[in-house]
Amino acid sequence: MPLTLDTYRLLGRSGLRVSPLALGTATFGTEWGWGAEPDDARKLFDTYVERGGNFIDTAGTYTDGSSERLLGEFTRGNRESLVLATKYTTLSRPGDPNSGGPHRKSMFTSVETSLRRLNTDYLDLLYLHVWDDTTPVEEILRGMDDLVRQGKVLHVAISNVPAWQVSRMQAIADLRGWSPLVALQIEYSLVERTGERDLIPMARELGLGVVPYSPLAGGVLTGKYRRDDGPAESTRRSFNADLGLITERNLAIADVVREVAAELECTPAQVALAWTLRNPGVTAPIIGARTTAQLEDNLGALAVAFTPAQLVRLDEVSAIDPGYPHAMLASDHIRKVTTGDLKIDSRR
Repeated sequence: MPLTLDTYRLLGRSGLRVSPLALGTATFGTEWGWGAEPDDARKLFDTYVERGGNFIDTAGTYTDGSSERLLGEFTRGNRESLVLATKYTTLSRPGDPNSGGPHRKSMFTSVETSLRRLNTDYLDLLYLHVWDDTTPVEEILRGMDDLVRQGKVLHVAISNVPAWQVSRMQAIADLRGWSPLVALQIEYSLVERTGERDLIPMARELGLGVVPYSPLAGGVLTGKYRRDDGPAESTRRSFNADLGLITERNLAIADVVREVAAELECTPAQVALAWTLRNPGVTAPIIGARTTAQLEDNLGALAVAFTPAQLVRLDEVSAIDPGYPHAMLASDHIRKVTTGDLKIDSRR
């Protein structure tokens, strides 16, 4: 059955209901040299909400704060109906070492700034945005719990952190009765599947809803890049090449995505998003659009249905080496020496 934006899902171990596609707002504002002007950003917001969407993703430093400021204007009439998620840790004042990082001072300052910009007295979800491997995890978790107890934040989450660190933090929060992490934001797409080794299984086990960003791999999976690109694509291609996105492997994945899209009579972007949505460990991929046409196209992914053969092709062309110990534990030899001929259903 096709999904819709109002086919809500629970976010991790919380009771929070969110849409199956989140609206990313790093495109709200043009301070970074690209993005949507305020009027266009308003159209993006209205289109998403009118279709039943309620999950909005931003960060304190997106477009130098304009993303949050614009959302503060757009949400004046329906704040209570929306799930607003923002992030902290990225440097807000160059030269000031305490204006970034996951520590308590940065956390509290960033939250107060976000509350003012968003024109609200609470955040539905606060992410630690980027791990820095310096702040004690107890300081982070206790700070997050204090914000929850003060009512300024309802739920806490984490992004761009190793799986072992997230699992350690979740165990500490549980043992001390602090607010648990309910969501994990990671890069995940047909191009970037390494999260399947540890991050996504860890999230399912510990009750974190996975919210993938860059599900279109910087545009690679939209079909815009080909091996024979001309000068018109050279600048954009160079930027993504510098990020390591334009490779033979990734172009081969994009080729199969285009083939499947042609068979289904939809767009490559819809195929890529629909594949990500199918993962049972994924709650809501984040879509980022600059135009309403792009947004409408992305939302069309909710109606895409694959055949088993198409899924096999997509999975095979994008497959990754599971690495140690996963490959070893999945081998027939290990299964025989641990379970013999027993038939065990490991599904939960």
